[in-house]
Amino acid sequence: MHALMITRIYPDNPNAREVRRVADTLNGGGIVVVPTDTLYAFACSMEFKKSVEVIARLKGFSLKKARYSMLCSSLSMASEYVRPMDKDTYALLRDCLPGPYTFIMDANNNVPRNYLNPNKTIGVRVPGNTILQAIVEAVGCPLIGTSVRTVDDDREVEYITDPELIHEAFGNQVDIVVDGGIGEDEPSTVIDCSDGQMKLIRQGKGPAIL
Repeated sequence: MHALMITRIYPDNPNAREVRRVADTLNGGGIVVVPTDTLYAFACSMEFKKSVEVIARLKGFSLKKARYSMLCSSLSMASEYVRPMDKDTYALLRDCLPGPYTFIMDANNNVPRNYLNPNKTIGVRVPGNTILQAIVEAVGCPLIGTSVRTVDDDREVEYITDPELIHEAFGNQVDIVVDGGIGEDEPSTVIDCSDGQMKLIRQGKGPAIL
């Protein structure tokens, strides 16, 4: 089903041809492992709902309990998929992004229903990773992503930070593993900004901001 492919892309100067190959794979409904500024993530284009179902199975999620984030290249892109923000929320996101934060936001109608949490929210990320930003720009829409850490997984942390080990573990289940170097082992900080509130859900990588 899948080509056993790992491709090296350097963050200081992402190769346009390799970025285009990854983007074409995503635009064809493929599943790709991508680097972020925290954990590596399974990702697919927002346009392919069945690909998200595959990611849920890779994670060990039931579809009803799955939690996804939109991986965006900029705050401007993210703003196209969430309800209008008050000035305090916008200022917080502007100051923190790109960065290792996930903001739980009220989604608008541009977000397909099956990506939403039960209260019609979705996690929004703009990771400070040039490789991911280039891929998302080339795809032309947000990616739907979730970390490669699977449910009830007790394997060593190296397998979620080393792209070679990620490829060994998942290479026959995804289309491409993007090698962007050794990743982080700390997840993003999660802040719930839905319903006009700002609540810390999880302190991860990044300075405390609330």
